[in-house]
Amino acid sequence: MIPSVSDQLRLSDFDYELPEELIAQAPAEERDRSRLLVLDRRSGAVRHRVFADLVEHLRPGDLLVMNDTKVFPCRVPARKSGGGKAEIFLLEEQGINVWHALVKGGVDVGKKVSIVQGIEAQVVGDAGEGVKLVRFDGVGDIRTCLPDLARTPLPPYIKREPDARDRERYQTVYARREGAVAAPTAGLHFTDGLLRRLRDHGVETATVTLHVGPGTFQPVRTEAVTEHRMHPERFEVPADTAERVNRGKSEGRRIIAVGTTSVRALETAVRTDGTVAAGAGTSELFITPGFRFRAVDGMITNFHLPKSTLLMLVAAFAGRERVLAAYRTAVDMGYRFYSYGDAMLIQ
Repeated sequence: MIPSVSDQLRLSDFDYELPEELIAQAPAEERDRSRLLVLDRRSGAVRHRVFADLVEHLRPGDLLVMNDTKVFPCRVPARKSGGGKAEIFLLEEQGINVWHALVKGGVDVGKKVSIVQGIEAQVVGDAGEGVKLVRFDGVGDIRTCLPDLARTPLPPYIKREPDARDRERYQTVYARREGAVAAPTAGLHFTDGLLRRLRDHGVETATVTLHVGPGTFQPVRTEAVTEHRMHPERFEVPADTAERVNRGKSEGRRIIAVGTTSVRALETAVRTDGTVAAGAGTSELFITPGFRFRAVDGMITNFHLPKSTLLMLVAAFAGRERVLAAYRTAVDMGYRFYSYGDAMLIQ
């Protein structure tokens, strides 16, 4: 029985010690050779495998639901008029050449920066909570130039500039729908070969889309966890996926979500009768211990930052003490953490 938790959750309840050297700075040499910690969420028992062994831990009939969002190069380097450096971190397109963005370098509303010869950007408004409205001039559609101008949005705990390899490796092999500013990292471990092996084993696959935005990684700044609010992120559950999830649940088969983003998309789409509805919208679902999961029976996920909303979601699924104990074991055994790190299977 997974323990219930009171409403008095504190941010400090989700802290743990992590040596800096365990923060992965680069991906594993091969995607599916990363390590896999298998956690039984009822007993707390753990096993240590590699990700390629996943097929041995899933059953014929399991439905694996993956987030097919695609990361786009969104870190646009810029120069201020005085020659200083700036950066425009694109978030969401509001119209041709008009974007919501995070702007680094102290560029105020009304100021312009240079991107490359002939292309400028101007901060034309304040969208609130640190987000600016930016307009690009001198180009038909800045989106078409991003593969050449912009950098892969590696998270700040990766202490290096992105390189050509990151364009491939900070992306799942099944990414299809562009719109994310961060990768759904649990999916980074899959290869085409592993997906074929899973299907040959009788494991079904389906997709949802949740475009990962900065809200997923926004620090929780309130000590009382329930006071935190998630930023909305766009998601879609296709009709075929909803039908297959609902059929699988009715037949007693397991729904295994790949990543916290897939969990949030599915649980956001649950109707009052417990079935999953097809459709698109925005999710502000903040999952903390005490949440009742109705769509998801298992989860594949990476190891998350202390005090993060992602760690809280995993703790809600498997129990805070069991998850933190598993994290302590992973630290002791030298697992690699965060986006380019190792993975957990929780079932």
